[in-house]
Amino acid sequence: QVQLVESGGGLVQPGGSLRLSCAASKSIFRIYAMAWYRQAPGKQRELVARITNDGATNYADSVKGRFTISRDNVKNTGYLQMNSLKREDTAVYYCHLEYGRDGSWGQGTQVTVSS
Repeated sequence: QVQLVESGGGLVQPGGSLRLSCAASKSIFRIYAMAWYRQAPGKQRELVARITNDGATNYADSVKGRFTISRDNVKNTGYLQMNSLKREDTAVYYCHLEYGRDGSWGQGTQVTVSS
């Protein structure tokens, strides 16, 4: 089992930026696609962005042009750069490594966008 630890969440004003990190415990991280999901109160978990092991990316329409997903396969770490944050981006953000039947999930990091 690969352990994933997210960091970088917090409180930010609308229009601000945050960078989330997802550190994996094993180097098999570099073999698999990873993704960021988010879940707002009362809503279902939704895909925010995904990156394959060789760097191909896709984004939810709601974050295109504002968020950037990336990864460092040497450091076994994934990132989500979030710019021009909006109140509706408020959620718990989770990273997910896609392997096997279920993969691994991090514990989540809270992002709150508020003035």
